[in-house]
Parts: sequence; structure tokens; C-alpha cells
Amino acid sequence: MESMFEHDLAVIFIRLLAAAFLAGAIGIEREVKRHPAGFRTHMLVGTGACLVMIMALFGFQDYLLSNNDIVAYDPSRLASYVISGVGFLGAGTIIVQGASIKGLTTAASIWVVAAIGLAAGAGMYIPAAFTTFIVLLSLMLLNKVDRLFRPFSAPTSITVTMHKYAGTLSGIIQALENHKVLVSKIKEQKTEEGKDTRIFTLQVEVPQSVEQADLYDALYSQSGTIEVEVTMTIT
Repeated sequence: MESMFEHDLAVIFIRLLAAAFLAGAIGIEREVKRHPAGFRTHMLVGTGACLVMIMALFGFQDYLLSNNDIVAYDPSRLASYVISGVGFLGAGTIIVQGASIKGLTTAASIWVVAAIGLAAGAGMYIPAAFTTFIVLLSLMLLNKVDRLFRPFSAPTSITVTMHKYAGTLSGIIQALENHKVLVSKIKEQKTEEGKDTRIFTLQVEVPQSVEQADLYDALYSQSGTIEVEVTMTIT
């Protein structure tokens, strides 16, 4: 009985370390790109999910043996609660800024990290490792392939501060349209009385071929422009 316990303990440690390593590898990629959920978050989610799966498989053995005639036990029930519950954590990484939505990819990576942890906890090392490889491939390389299918970037926010009497909004819009930029929404921010400035926030879609530096040059070349801020969505 003692040797069986030692065997189970070794298996448990190996599965926890495998989950932590695989989930941490995905977290490092998110950390490098400075996303809210990085290395520690992904590693904790994967390890925690692994522990839940281990608890489902090993945690109730004594109780099941002593009540084998009256208990019908399904270890997958705990795993299902992890998959549904981790969605709340992923939702916390999603940020909505006007027409822009950030963090969807990070939320998806947290969800799949939980599944990787469950697979490692169940002893399915090869599927867990192969899934980790697919996730890392999609995060690091496939974003470049994705751009081939999208003529425009994700919604981009442009804030332009200009002199009240020197610049015109029509000039700003014309400069953007010259670069084939689609303007979907325009909002003027309120400024304090007595200030000779106007601030406009434009929600736009920028062609993939247009560099961010080109947008700055085009907008700063307009008469009356004081400051330009371009915020591109990163998933």
C-alpha cells in the first residue's frame, strides 16, 4: 500500500510539473508581448487545472473503495467545472475601448491553458504537449498569416489635438482618406473654456499596407495639428 502511494505521488508530481511547464511556455509568449495575463497567470491556471484533474482521479480513491457498492463516480465532472469557470478569468483580460476590443486572444489562451492542465493531470502528456505547440505556433506565427486575409487592421483609435482656429476636421479626414483609411466614428472631446484647442477621437480601419509612421506624417502635415496619438489594437 505504501509503495502504491509513493508511485501515485511521483505520478502526481510529474503531471503538475508538466502542466506548469507547458502552461508557462504559453504565458512567456504573452508576457513578451506585454499582455495583462502573462507567465505567472498562465502557469497558475494550468497548474490549478491539473491539480483539479489529479484530485478527481486520485483524491477519492479511499472513499470509492469503501463505498464501491453505492457510489457511481464520474471524474470528468470536476474537469467540466474548470472549463466553464475559467471563462470568468478570461473575461477579465478583455478590454473594450470604443470600437476596439483587446484581449480576446489572451482570454482564449487562458481557456486552452486550463484544458492543457486538465490533459496533463489525466496523464495525456502527448496531446497536452502537441496542443501547447499548436497554441505557440498560432500566437507567434499565424498572426502574420492572418493579415493576408484581412485588407484592414483591427479597429484603430486616432486622437488629434489641433488649434481651434488654424486647423479643420475636414483636412484631417481628407489626409486619412488619401491613405485609404476608413473612418467609422468621430467624437469631439470637451475642452476647458478659454483653451484654443480642439480634440477629436476617430475610430478608423487602417489598410495593412499603411505604416503607423505614415499616418503620423500625414496628420502632422495638416495645418493646426498640435498632437497626434495612434492606438492600434493588439490581440
